[in-house]
Amino acid sequence: MKYIDEYRKKELILAVSGELKRISKKEISLMEVCGGHTMAIHRFGLRALLPPNIRLLSGPGCPVCVSSQHFLDTAIACSKVPGAILTTYGDLIRVPGSVTSLEKEKANGADIRIVYSVLEAVEIAGKNPGRPVFFLGIGFETTAPANAMLVHRARLEGVDNVSILVSHSLVPPAIAFILASPQNRVQAFLGPGHVCAVMGYREYEPLSSRFSVPIAITGFEPLDLLEGTLMAVRQLEAGTACVENQYSRVLDRDGNLAARALVESVFEAADRKWRGVGRIPMSGYRLRPEYRAYDAELAFDVGAIDTCESTVCISGQILRGIRKPHDCPAFGKQCTPLTPLGATMVSAEGACTAYYTYGRHLVATAEKQPDTEAAQTEGAA
Repeated sequence: MKYIDEYRKKELILAVSGELKRISKKEISLMEVCGGHTMAIHRFGLRALLPPNIRLLSGPGCPVCVSSQHFLDTAIACSKVPGAILTTYGDLIRVPGSVTSLEKEKANGADIRIVYSVLEAVEIAGKNPGRPVFFLGIGFETTAPANAMLVHRARLEGVDNVSILVSHSLVPPAIAFILASPQNRVQAFLGPGHVCAVMGYREYEPLSSRFSVPIAITGFEPLDLLEGTLMAVRQLEAGTACVENQYSRVLDRDGNLAARALVESVFEAADRKWRGVGRIPMSGYRLRPEYRAYDAELAFDVGAIDTCESTVCISGQILRGIRKPHDCPAFGKQCTPLTPLGATMVSAEGACTAYYTYGRHLVATAEKQPDTEAAQTEGAA
């Protein structure tokens, strides 16, 4: 299959792995920004192909994981409004809110419908003209064009009973937030291929220059991830820092101009709360003033929302690369995919999901070692 099979060829993968082991001399902490990267690294067992001095850290690259507790509690409150129809993708259904979840509210009778396209929300609204319909618009820049299309299409067709609850997060401000933290341990990044396919990678160049950090925009197959790692390691070993595009078969520096134009016509940058992290300035989207009539938070006006996150869950530290899932005392015990304490154990791209599915054998080792030693053990695993 074009662009898949050739990126899974054993001889090429082993060649890049061998080159990494040959040139890599320094102790390196490398963060994969995207949750898709995290899952692929675990799924394909790529840590076994890296030298022990390279430590991979999971970042804030799962849109479900970083959507704030306030956003989810607001969605649950809106779903309880009489006559309301909540539409969402399935990955948000089981994420725990402060008290309940969408899954539990659906079981209790709320009209919550899983859709596979944002335009289904417009169709549902058209078929239910007397009922307010809203869609949970989460994601990074990757999903922003589709969510912008929902609003654009509703306005074009004159559907006035549909709205969107926006929780879009932007990757470059999150990277800057991580790098500016005194707790930062990241020396290089594997940049998000899907995000950059939409937005390009111009925004990452000032970050690389400002913080002197290599960024390799990377695809999602085994060879992609190892080649992106090799690009970053070569820069670190040479003492240089720039943005490189490993995913050149899919994206370029400017991204998808049509998609960007649609996003910029509907959304504007705003401060955003990130689950477990807090407020990051100008790190999200909100609807522009001319589209505020489609803002579900304004349309439903559910009042003040009191949120309460788990005091045990350390997802905020995991999303910043400070801790790893198996450092959490609840990992694999009180917190499992069936009984999640946080979104990182629910989402298909969550770091805790990846570690639980593919790496639970590391837990026993990690419990007996301090964080640094555990990270070194995992890098060698």
